[in-house]
Amino acid sequence: MKVIVMGSDIPVTMKAVEIAEPGPAEVLKAGQRPTPQAGDGEVLVKVAFTGVNGPDLMQRRGLYPAPKGASDLLGLEISGEVVAVGGGVTRWSVGDRLCALTNGGGYAEYCAVDAEHCLAIPAGLDLAQAASASGRRPNASSA
Repeated sequence: MKVIVMGSDIPVTMKAVEIAEPGPAEVLKAGQRPTPQAGDGEVLVKVAFTGVNGPDLMQRRGLYPAPKGASDLLGLEISGEVVAVGGGVTRWSVGDRLCALTNGGGYAEYCAVDAEHCLAIPAGLDLAQAASASGRRPNASSA
């Protein structure tokens, strides 16, 4: 199913933070990448904020490879606005604000995300706080 609903003004290329080589934070560099597209079951999010977590740090150091088929860009947690909706997605619409757990790629202006990995921004959180909300789940020790 290839029905894609897109907002306007999605650029062909985007800015991204790339890893020049494994190492400390200094190996991160600004780069240009093609803007991803929302595939079936995905939404394209204009990233407002991205979280920094343990797997990102380990991947930057070369200790945690990106999963097969995943973006080589860091960034597993994002918040932002939906700018395109791929085929079969019914829960999200262009203009919705959300947070998401990604398969990588959050260190960029745009990130394609499985629509099932997106959450409405929890009440009381702004976009900056919501960027880390998708990876947090309540459990017995946090109740």
